[in-house]
Amino acid sequence: MHPSLAADNNPVANVTWSDAVEYCNWLSKKEGRTPAYKQEFGLWVPVYPFTDGYRLPTEAEWVWAIRYAEQPLPRKFPWGKNWPPPKDSGNFADVSARMLAPSIIPGFDDGYASTAPVGSFKENAIGIFDGGGNVAEWVNDWYTVPTPGITEPEVDPTGPERGTSRVIRGSSWRHAGITEMRLSYRDHGTEPRVDLGFRIARNVD
Repeated sequence: MHPSLAADNNPVANVTWSDAVEYCNWLSKKEGRTPAYKQEFGLWVPVYPFTDGYRLPTEAEWVWAIRYAEQPLPRKFPWGKNWPPPKDSGNFADVSARMLAPSIIPGFDDGYASTAPVGSFKENAIGIFDGGGNVAEWVNDWYTVPTPGITEPEVDPTGPERGTSRVIRGSSWRHAGITEMRLSYRDHGTEPRVDLGFRIARNVD
């Protein structure tokens, strides 16, 4: 494992979705909040309606906070609409990562071979760091392909009731492709990865 993946100020990585929600429950209990997840038939599932405890953001919340960030139109990339990423725009697969990543962005150097300390790059319009780059992120929802032709908007959607894998959003330090680095990119999985972590959310009154 690369040393920065275990650094104190770097994002957590190489965890499962269950690891992430167990951490959320631990933090909720530590602060006297109601856990946001429970076990059913040996599996962790969200508690609905959401409690005041910590949880993973829903995919819709992730999109609203990171792809839109209080702007009327969605952004194409974390840094804007043009390719390639400009200097100091985030932690992606650069020349420093050439021994660790499957491919790199030619001529791009963010100075970090793998993860970077949180806050190393500029936050978005609402103060969120690393919405793209550093680590990709587990979100709360089961993965599914959206049904085409739906025209009615959903309010605070929480995704399908069941599935076989969880949604992953955001690019990471191992990504160099235009597709993966778009803020619209959706991935899914069940296993931990060295470039996959999580961020937490909770409901407030």
